Amino acid sequence: MKKWANRLKGNIVALYLASQDARTPWYAKWFIMAIAAYAVSPIDIIPDFVPILGYLDDLLLLPLAVVLAIRMIPPEVFAECQAIAQTKSLDTRAGRVAAIVVVVVWLLALTGAVIWVYRRIQA
Repeated sequence: MKKWANRLKGNIVALYLASQDARTPWYAKWFIMAIAAYAVSPIDIIPDFVPILGYLDDLLLLPLAVVLAIRMIPPEVFAECQAIAQTKSLDTRAGRVAAIVVVVVWLLALTGAVIWVYRRIQA
């Protein structure tokens, strides 16, 4: 299990590096950003408080999404990114910035929804 988790972590670093590479297709870059946003998002498809099923999306959906993203990237690009990822670790500031961006987007969406509902009630 520990080996699998370390391999997944290495693949995530390689995916990040691949998303910065010009040879990676645009749709793969968008998919990688969607995976990252979902991973740090406080909102899940299945809420975590639901017994057993709550963590199912984290244990199944995210690794499957990572595998799918890897298949979207040209093999030579991903191989180079994996080699770089083995010698480099991600800057933790980038993760914090990504988390802040996702939270801000969700707060803006929630604020917009509240304003929309308020205007509908007032009309």
